[in-house]
This record gives sequence, structure tokens and C-alpha cells, in this order.
Amino acid sequence: MPLAQSNSSQSPIKCSHVGFLLQPNFTMLALSSAIEPMRMANQLSGKTLYRWTILSEDGRSVTASDGLKVEVDSCINNHVNFDTVLVCGGVDIKGTVTRKTLSWLTHLSRCNIVLGGICTGSYLLAKAGLLDGYQCTIHWELLASWQEEFPFLQSSNQLFTLDRERMTSSGGTAPIDMMLHVICKEYGKELSTAISDMFTHEHIRDENDQQRIPLQHIVGATQSKLQDVVALMEANIEEVLCLDELAKYVDLSRRQLERLFQKYLDCSPHRYYLQLRLTRARQLLKQTNMSIIEIAIACGFVSTPHFSKCYRNSFNIPPRDERNVIATKLQSAASKESSLGSVTVNHH
Repeated sequence: MPLAQSNSSQSPIKCSHVGFLLQPNFTMLALSSAIEPMRMANQLSGKTLYRWTILSEDGRSVTASDGLKVEVDSCINNHVNFDTVLVCGGVDIKGTVTRKTLSWLTHLSRCNIVLGGICTGSYLLAKAGLLDGYQCTIHWELLASWQEEFPFLQSSNQLFTLDRERMTSSGGTAPIDMMLHVICKEYGKELSTAISDMFTHEHIRDENDQQRIPLQHIVGATQSKLQDVVALMEANIEEVLCLDELAKYVDLSRRQLERLFQKYLDCSPHRYYLQLRLTRARQLLKQTNMSIIEIAIACGFVSTPHFSKCYRNSFNIPPRDERNVIATKLQSAASKESSLGSVTVNHH
């Protein structure tokens, strides 16, 4: 299913060279999620838009967290023939830090090479002081300790961040979305959408999407009643349950339930429930063609004005404006002349 370029007279397209520095026990899924969109961009465009080099500190193979051993192309050195270098982290990232690697990354930053991290790889950049002043993120499992160790970083729970010469992503499949956004910026929305379709990746998430941190990780395994109440909330978004019903379900008093939420989630049950419903509403706004009144009803709001007020208070933008922003971005991306020119998808 190649993308055929209609304008063959345009100037040659620069091939971006991306280096992937593998740390011991790196996550294979995150690495593949970053490489595959580039491979598919080359395949669908019929051009070598990207090439990549796999690196380790000493040039020896690196074992991933799943036990698979990956051969690398080179060791790290002071050559600067990269456009971007991404550090691929995984399990026990803090134990993989070496002075040699930090010095190399610092050298690359002085050469104006774009630096990034996927999964827990951002930790090395933070340790080298290379994320100071940049928006950044890391896999949720390391987020709390990372914020404790680097309190002045502009860190967040976002799936990924793209901020000037830095790009950071959480783990799992989040690098797919990050790389699709990079490809969209460089070569247009049609190519990034075609790649997403090839991967049956139904929705390209953006920088506003948050990592979903498992509740058990936040409250601890012993708080089963709190987890049960949250599960009940998530299962009853449209038909909202009152606090007394929720408390009765787990055999607690209303006051006991309020104390649990305040202690472990730092908010009231009502506030937590409301945020769950608003988050669902935001997903429906971005991913469906449902009307605002239909979304309000589907998320348990008795009126559109009440829904709009709550949405604006939470996200600093009314739902109607949110949808207009999304539509404007899509129109702009569709009309923007990318460096690939006008392309068509040929199905075979």
C-alpha cells in the first residue's frame, strides 16, 4: 500500500538519522514502537525519510527486559552524524547510569542534536541536567521517585512531550504516538494517518493525553475497598451513583469513604468521580462525532450548561471550543503542503 508522490520535480528530501542508545534491561516494546513508524514512513512514501542506528555504551549486544539479546551497530563516541538520539530505558534504569554515557549525551547536546528518552530513558537525560527548562515525562512507574529526585523539572504525567530539542515518552506503545506526531510535523498528516492505519492504531494520541496510573500503584494493594469503589465509578459514568450507594456497596459509612479518598487520593469522592466523567467526555470529544449534548448525557450530566461549566473549570476551555480547536488542527494539517507534496494512497 505505497503512497505515490504526484510531484516528482520537488527537491530531494533530507533523511533524518536517529540513534537509539540501549540501556541494559531496556523495554523491547518501547523500542519497537519508536522504530516501526519510521520504517513504515519509508515504506509508504517510497523514500528513505529515516534511518536509524542501534547503539550501546561499549558496542556489545544488550539484553532487553524480556531476555532477548539485541546486537548493536556501534558503541557511543563523539561522532555527531545524528539528527536525534533517543535513550531507551527499562527496568532498573538508575543502575545503568555511567559517567561515560552522561558525558556523551552532554556532548551531543552541545552539538544541537535533538535528545530524548523513551520508557525510563528520560532518567539519564535528567541525571545529566539536559532536561532543565524543558517539558518532560517518564514512565509512570518511575514518576514519583523522579519528581522527588528532580523537583525542579517541568515533569508531567503526559504520554509524551515534544519541547524544542527534547522529546520524551512514557513506555509501552506511547512512542508510536510520539513518532507519529514527529512524522506529521515533518511530512504531513496524510502520511502519519496512513501509518496509523497500517498499524490498526485507531486513534493517534496527543501531548494532552495522560498516562493511566494503576490505582493499586497509588493507594497500595491493601486498599481493596477503595479500588472497588473506583471500579464502580468507572462502570457507572452515565448513571451516576450517589455517595451513599457507593459506600453501601463496600460496607463502609459515608464518612469512612470520604476519609479514604482524602487520605489516598487527596480529594473527595465527588471530585474524583467528576474528574473520571470529564476525562471520558474529553475522550469522546476528541474521538467521536457525538454532539456535545449527547456527550453530556453519556457522562452523567443533567444539562449542557452544567457540563460546559464543569469542563471549563477542569480543562480551562469550554467543550465547544475544544472541539473547534480539534477541527481547526485537522483542517490545517489537511491543507498544509508537506514536503512530500500531494500524495495518494494506492490499495493493492
